[in-house]
Amino acid sequence: MASNAFGRLFTVTSFGESHGPAIGCVVDGCPPGMNLSAEDIQNDLDRRKPGTSRYVTQRQESDKVEILSGVFEGKTTGTPIALLIRNEDARGRDYGNLVDTFRPGHADYTYWQKYGIRDHRGGGRASARETAVRVAAAAIARKWLAEKHDVVIRGYLSRLGPIEIPFKTWSAVGANPFFAADPDIVPKLEAFMDDLRKSGDSVGAAITTVAEHVPVGLGSPVYAKLDADLAAAMMSINAVKGVEIGAGFGSVTQRGSEHGDELTPEGFLTNHAGGILGGISTGQNIVVTIGIKPTSSVRLPRRSIDKQGNPVIVETNGRHDPCVGIRATPIAEAMLALVLMDHALLHRAQNADVKTSTPKIAGSPKRSSHAKSAAGPTKVNPMPDEA
Repeated sequence: MASNAFGRLFTVTSFGESHGPAIGCVVDGCPPGMNLSAEDIQNDLDRRKPGTSRYVTQRQESDKVEILSGVFEGKTTGTPIALLIRNEDARGRDYGNLVDTFRPGHADYTYWQKYGIRDHRGGGRASARETAVRVAAAAIARKWLAEKHDVVIRGYLSRLGPIEIPFKTWSAVGANPFFAADPDIVPKLEAFMDDLRKSGDSVGAAITTVAEHVPVGLGSPVYAKLDADLAAAMMSINAVKGVEIGAGFGSVTQRGSEHGDELTPEGFLTNHAGGILGGISTGQNIVVTIGIKPTSSVRLPRRSIDKQGNPVIVETNGRHDPCVGIRATPIAEAMLALVLMDHALLHRAQNADVKTSTPKIAGSPKRSSHAKSAAGPTKVNPMPDEA
């Protein structure tokens, strides 16, 4: 199986299966000299790990990360950083009835047809368990981006099934199990998920991620556009079926006079473009929203076939998230961080010495639909010079 590496200068190569002994990754391209410890990574892993509430899978994993290489005396050396997370609560026996059948909505059928062999235990490589190492790798990227460019990457659940969740405050996101930015809507979400879990069914979700203080100039035309790479990265997350940048599909109904973000000497007036023009960052907030499909593993009887092509009925038991989107906010943040890190290094390699006399500006939209401030236009700091 090829294609398990992500990135060009900052690369992440992952390995492991859902119910194997461990999962892990090798991070290559991290600049040397940055302070790094397991504690720097663990916080993000704890936000993503299973078993944190009754609304998600009850698999119990501590997700403790081990740094095996690439760090000496507390600093990155510039050599590959190997990260390992051991699986502590794997229960492959729960999937014994799926050896010869294919679960609807899963990658069981496609993996079997492509490779002629598959790990039926929780989907193997197709399991969202693999995303834990992406979060771990992205913690390194987030730390570097924050230290070098003051980049802040955050996300929140913006829709749970039929319930649209308005943005009110970032402070609410970490205070509830849904990553909702509206504390008042949490009881409604809890009631909805309790009913859903009892029904044995599942539901989809939408997650919005925002990167603030992104330097202007990241991304390259024509085939390495920042938004194109972001879309590809987000689509690589399990269960993601749609990606929007800025206004996204909302731009279909907008007029050009509305969608085009006007510039003033003080900054941009709106951010319908989501912080990207021509595939290059504008210095405004990068705004990406993803749509996640309903969890394919449900307790309800579903029609399928076995390896011989005979019709069968599949009922999926075991531990599953009735909405995989509830735990996916740290994963979406991670992919945003990995793309920005890669592009920041690419920009530094080719364009670090580019200077223009035009001020670098940014602005916050007057009307907020994606967690942007209602404050007026502001200046943005240019890409800082590298020593």
